[in-house]
Amino acid sequence: MYLKKHYSDQILIVAVCDRDLIGRCFRENNLQIEVHRDFYGGEPATSDTIASALADANVANIVGGRSIRCAIASGFIDPKKIITIDGVPHAQMVRIR
Repeated sequence: MYLKKHYSDQILIVAVCDRDLIGRCFRENNLQIEVHRDFYGGEPATSDTIASALADANVANIVGGRSIRCAIASGFIDPKKIITIDGVPHAQMVRIR
């Protein structure tokens, strides 16, 4: 999995994706997600590193089966709130503090 942190003012945005999805685009009906290297292509990360980053995040974008499973197991994503685009699971998290 890849993890990349983006900072905007005092907001931490975390991007997590499965390694094999970088650079790919998925479309289904009116939905589309592009897994851009600039946004998602950070550093390789373990499940523990990702869980820690999600704990600190204000916003998170998560793409891919392994990444989604990690976010669910860590308690940050409700499995009922995941969407699938062209067979690829995607979820977003927003935390208001």
